[in-house]
Amino acid sequence: MKLLGISCYYHDSAAALVDDGEIVAAAQEERFTRKKHDDGFPSNAVRYCLAEAAARDGKRLDEVTIDGVVFYDKPLLKFHRILETYLATAPKGLPSFLQAIPIWLKEKLWIPPRIQEALAECGVQGDVPIHFTQHHESHAASAYYPSPFDEAAVLTLDGVGEWATTTIGVGEGAKLDLIREIRFPHSLGLLYSAVTYFTGFKVNSGEYKLMGLAPYGEPKYADIIRKELIDLREDGSFRLNMEYFGYLDGLAMTNDKFAALFGGPARSPESRITRREMDLRLEAAAAAEFRQNCAEDEGFKVPRVDWRRTAQRVVTFERVSGMPADERDALIAAGHDPDAILAQAAVVFFNQVFRDGFFHADMHP
Repeated sequence: MKLLGISCYYHDSAAALVDDGEIVAAAQEERFTRKKHDDGFPSNAVRYCLAEAAARDGKRLDEVTIDGVVFYDKPLLKFHRILETYLATAPKGLPSFLQAIPIWLKEKLWIPPRIQEALAECGVQGDVPIHFTQHHESHAASAYYPSPFDEAAVLTLDGVGEWATTTIGVGEGAKLDLIREIRFPHSLGLLYSAVTYFTGFKVNSGEYKLMGLAPYGEPKYADIIRKELIDLREDGSFRLNMEYFGYLDGLAMTNDKFAALFGGPARSPESRITRREMDLRLEAAAAAEFRQNCAEDEGFKVPRVDWRRTAQRVVTFERVSGMPADERDALIAAGHDPDAILAQAAVVFFNQVFRDGFFHADMHP
């Protein structure tokens, strides 16, 4: 039985094809469109999965049949949660309600016919049945079924699915059951997104930047977060103090009380990163360590940090002459081999990971 899994209409659309429990192919749509976090229907990813199945089975593309499509969450149950939340917070949530409901009425409540139409455009033949699984069941299945374990405890945490934000499940053979959950609005994922928003990064996009900044900070706010924002229970469950958050009844993740707790307003997007977000001198120290580790790597050089001109907000390196790595024609004209440059960069990257125990996220060939 061939099942096509689809995630779309939120962020990072993707498709995966499973045949009798075996993963045939999987791909993220942004890899084809080059649109970061592409949320549209994953047409290119679906076509890729079908092509992989055709090549594996020795068939033409139009001969590949799909027995079912599985969508990654239940839109109607999610819509129920949204309506119930607006009713519970009315009239405070009116601006958010007026912004969200038209999108649901126009697009998100009509996902089955939209999927059928998009599948037909991808060459999928016939009226394929569409199944909807709960959001956290999708997360748990993606972790458990490809794992090497016949039995496992499964923990999922994210922002929010339909109602669940955190679940505990048990996997036994082909069976996977979610047995406990923590429900919206109490969510570790939304707590993290609130801090992402407060530090000036885009929610559902910039969280990785916050992760990258974390090693350069100090845990000076840890006690405040534990005392004021989250109540950790003895059984491992938790609740958030919703007095500090704005996502229940507003258009922002945090509110003025959250800002007062952390000593000032949220950072404006794309503005200068202050000490509250990171200390650039620590970044410079990491760059200097990176240079030292790569000193013996042939064909790869890290610029020297100019410590006399490096301060808390400015990192200064020695002047380096050259040309951008994405100017392929110029590289070839200068006698360089772009493939060799790429191979060298890959070698250095893996040396960092397996030899040095770290990698530099901003490495450019």
